[in-house]
Amino acid sequence: MLTLDREFYGALLAAYQPQVIQSEATYKEALAALETLLSKGEELTAEESAVATLLATLLEAYEDQQIDQMPPDVVLPCEMLCHLMEVRDLRQADLIPLVGSRGLVSEIVNGKRAISKTQAKVLAAFFHVSPALFI
Repeated sequence: MLTLDREFYGALLAAYQPQVIQSEATYKEALAALETLLSKGEELTAEESAVATLLATLLEAYEDQQIDQMPPDVVLPCEMLCHLMEVRDLRQADLIPLVGSRGLVSEIVNGKRAISKTQAKVLAAFFHVSPALFI
């Protein structure tokens, strides 16, 4: 088991102040903090990795809560995708590396084309949700 430097870890917790996410504003702050940490790539320390994992867990819990509040029989897969994109402040262009061409992304987002099982798995991994949301 890896031992964390308690002083450095405490300083990171004080700097990022992770907390249960209860609003869109807090969600965006936590997402920005996670992106800042992850931008370090391989240079991420064990302490920074622990804070990143904590932030990711808090973000996922908030996303799950938001998804659970949506009526399941009314939400189409393309609507779910649009919601997740909005929550993360993403544009269609951001999905091109995940799904394929610009035209394909546009057709999926606009409900003109179904999301394939393969695309659903990729999107689920990216958004940290179940692939069933996109099928």
